Amino acid sequence: MNLTTFAQNTITINGETTTLTSSESVGILGFFAGLWLLWLAYIVFSIIAGWKIFEKAEEEGWKILIPFYNTYTLFRIAGRNGWGFLLMLIPIVNLFVALMIAIDLAKHYGKSTMFGVIALFLFQPIGMLILGFGDSKYVGTKHE
Repeated sequence: MNLTTFAQNTITINGETTTLTSSESVGILGFFAGLWLLWLAYIVFSIIAGWKIFEKAEEEGWKILIPFYNTYTLFRIAGRNGWGFLLMLIPIVNLFVALMIAIDLAKHYGKSTMFGVIALFLFQPIGMLILGFGDSKYVGTKHE
């Protein structure tokens, strides 16, 4: 028995058979493990940044951990009606609402509209970290 034959995996997709060696299988597994680690880092940095942003607006940081409630609170911090977060559930509309909230959030922290568009909308985790750990102060008024 040949060792390379022993370490092969055969995959059939749509009637087409492909044979992968163990090194190819490990490479694919490593790729997806790397993607998972990037996703996990994104989540952790988003939570940390959101916590700091909430604290700067005199909200409890733990609110960032509660799904939907964190978006409701973020809308209020941005000066919008908290229930407007329901618009985020509508496809296509959610893009415009996210842009609007990014701009409003930037303005409520004394930043420009351009910062809202580029940092908070296009590069959200980086923009949130800048708001949370930067020298910006919350200057807006919350929607009650």
